[in-house]
Amino acid sequence: MVEPSFSQLLVLFISLLFLFTTLGSSSKTRFKYSLEKPHHPLDPLTTPEIKRVQTILSGHDPGFGSGSAIIHAMALDEPEKQRVVRWKKGDRLPPRRAEVLAMSNGESHVLTVDLNSGRVVSDLVNPTFGYPILTMKDIIAVSQVPYKSVEFNRSIEARGIPFSGLICITPFAGWYGPDEEGRRVIKVQCFSKQDTVNFYMRPIEGLYLTVDMDKLEIIKIVDNGSVPVPKSTGTEYRYGFLNETVHMDRVNPMSMEQPDGPSFQVEDGYLVKWANWKFHIKPDQRAGMIISQATVRDSKTGEARSVMYKGFASELFVPYMDPGEGWYSKAYMDAGEFGLGPSSMPLVPLNDCPRNAYYIDGFFASPEGIPILQPKMICLFERYAGDISWRHSEILLPGTDIRESRAKVTLVARMACSVGNYDYIFDWEFQMDGLIRVTVAASGMLMVKGTAYQNVEDLGEKEEDSGPLISENVIGVVHDHFISFHLDMDIDGSANNSFVKVHLEKQRVLPGKSRRKSYLKVKKYVAKTEKDAQIKLSLYDPYEFHFVNPNRLSRLGNPAGYKLVPGGNAASLLDHDDPPQIRGAFTNNQIWVTRYNRSEQWAGGLLMYQSRGEDTLQVWSDRDRSIENKDIVLWYTLGFHHIPCQEDFPVMPTIASSFELKPVNFFESNPVLGISPFFEKDLPVC
Repeated sequence: MVEPSFSQLLVLFISLLFLFTTLGSSSKTRFKYSLEKPHHPLDPLTTPEIKRVQTILSGHDPGFGSGSAIIHAMALDEPEKQRVVRWKKGDRLPPRRAEVLAMSNGESHVLTVDLNSGRVVSDLVNPTFGYPILTMKDIIAVSQVPYKSVEFNRSIEARGIPFSGLICITPFAGWYGPDEEGRRVIKVQCFSKQDTVNFYMRPIEGLYLTVDMDKLEIIKIVDNGSVPVPKSTGTEYRYGFLNETVHMDRVNPMSMEQPDGPSFQVEDGYLVKWANWKFHIKPDQRAGMIISQATVRDSKTGEARSVMYKGFASELFVPYMDPGEGWYSKAYMDAGEFGLGPSSMPLVPLNDCPRNAYYIDGFFASPEGIPILQPKMICLFERYAGDISWRHSEILLPGTDIRESRAKVTLVARMACSVGNYDYIFDWEFQMDGLIRVTVAASGMLMVKGTAYQNVEDLGEKEEDSGPLISENVIGVVHDHFISFHLDMDIDGSANNSFVKVHLEKQRVLPGKSRRKSYLKVKKYVAKTEKDAQIKLSLYDPYEFHFVNPNRLSRLGNPAGYKLVPGGNAASLLDHDDPPQIRGAFTNNQIWVTRYNRSEQWAGGLLMYQSRGEDTLQVWSDRDRSIENKDIVLWYTLGFHHIPCQEDFPVMPTIASSFELKPVNFFESNPVLGISPFFEKDLPVC
């Protein structure tokens, strides 16, 4: 008899969590904006709307009522862009529609539900190759399948692992050829949680399963023989459970105090106003967090000027560098295969977000169409870390005391998600000088591989192919992280932007003209078509990348614009014919610019699971449409190569990468020249 597994207990836990977060009458006071009605054309679906969508779907296809048709994702089908731009507060909202990704009878459905008419106005069946985002119901059901297998149970018993200490997870399968087509497949890998909650550090290596998700049957079991399961020693990471002495001086608690309260406002649940910024923010099942209609007020004229219509993380691509059996398929597309929203656990006050934070909840649909609360999914807070907005002290004017300095205060919108072993933190940071900084940080646990080796000396001259030894019997497998951002920049309007490549070109000084031998000269090239804007970054061929409105000129004649400022980055080095790279082709370049198309939002395609790379950013860009003086979209992929080390064990210190969107000739002069300095009398005495 097989003992109850951790996965079986997980089913009970998820069921209780589902009941706890399924909305009831007690939620009305705290979540009034989400429970009542939408106030803005881009507001996410409210709980009554989610319930109404389910009712409409049940009338369209009885399977949605009986359970044979499953909802995998439900979100607002946003109105046409120009309707949203023209809308003003007090106007009637455009018709509300929902986009639903569903599975019925083994086929993918993309449905559009009109909430006003109560009809399904579109039902596309298998519009592209691939399947919708997975549900937690899928993952829990698959995690139970191994226990039905006699062969699997014998393999576990042969390794001497008690079933009570077993947990199985479901790495996504990717796509590797026709033998995996025609059915939804998924991989299963198991770990030991005996004496630890950090089961990721105790893999049961050499035992891998492939499962048919719909039939819940094992397709294949690979047992390459027993590999030592790493010990639980040193894997604990929870505060209050660590027994090690920390030889580090105490750092006293600190927080930022605001005696007059926060400076930002949140209207109607999702509209944020702060300093000179206004934007719409909403939780999203796939992207996690979406920023829309970001406008900045000109400090000289008072005009609210558009900067970005919509920005969000479009896809995450995490390929592992081990081609062996059981590992070759580990090349995850976290947003399109599972979603960043459902994996966003409640943020931890004072640690994930400071004391002055404001929290926003998410509401998503269960596979049965029931509204589910995702509490404290996003936080907003003002940040002051002693940074300087601008300064100058003058020493060359005798008799004067000029020491001018202004503190830098910013507004941060943050979301964190735990996608399996990895945690990602997404920050959108707004500055008063018009700059937007986007940062992605990674923490959590490595995906590690068990090995017989306990010390690098055991390897001798043999080098481990997949990664370095980071603890006894534990290999940290080398991998990459790539995050592709969809940035629909609308500089002073949506219909007339251009992308300008500003090149720094080295010039040789003619003999006798100067004591210098060389200098740099700026030359500008306007991208005509999409292929002109497929860009690989290079330190030795430097460019600036400007988004400009050629029809909005400054008093000096410069077009108003913003520039993309890349931070530290990495490029995918996989071959273009490698199946993971075919699906992750959006990493073939770091920068892309495409013609606006409301259907082109997800860099890896709408139906990502087991996709073949037929509906990606690379495919859209290769159409080579005209992009000069058009409504265009910027795509930027940031990334980093990760070679694990001992400091990543048992949980990783945070690593981060970022980029900036910075005004360039957008304002007539320094927009924060007139902000006030801080004075001692304005601060609290604690």
